[in-house]
Amino acid sequence: MPIKSFELNSMDAKRFTKLGERVPQLRVDQNTAITNITAMSDREAVMEFRFVVNYVGVGVIKLEGKIVWDGEAKALSSQWSEKHTLPNEVFGPVLAAAYANCMPATVTIARDIGLPPPLPPPPTAGRMGASHGKGKDRGSSMEVA
Repeated sequence: MPIKSFELNSMDAKRFTKLGERVPQLRVDQNTAITNITAMSDREAVMEFRFVVNYVGVGVIKLEGKIVWDGEAKALSSQWSEKHTLPNEVFGPVLAAAYANCMPATVTIARDIGLPPPLPPPPTAGRMGASHGKGKDRGSSMEVA
């Protein structure tokens, strides 16, 4: 695995609405961004990142941290300083590591400040029936196999 370590070093969360206030249409946006890359040696690069969950108009959760990457560190750092881009074979695992490590933290933080978890809701019988139906309305009853 090219990712050697993961570290969170900053957490910031704010709720802009009163606790219990109903929001008619809640939109939750997530964004992960690499903010800096520094080559520590020929093989190790430190990638600083920011993970943001924005509850539009309701609240925001921001996490910042570092990922140590094991690979062509000098070339990666050089490409970052010139173009602010990463190759897909690097960006994919880094994005997955940030998501896998930050999402549990944001769920806990959201609970603590009174925001819903930043995860898509599980499918309900009505929604499953509408998407899996074969011409009949399956939203009113559950099918058991």
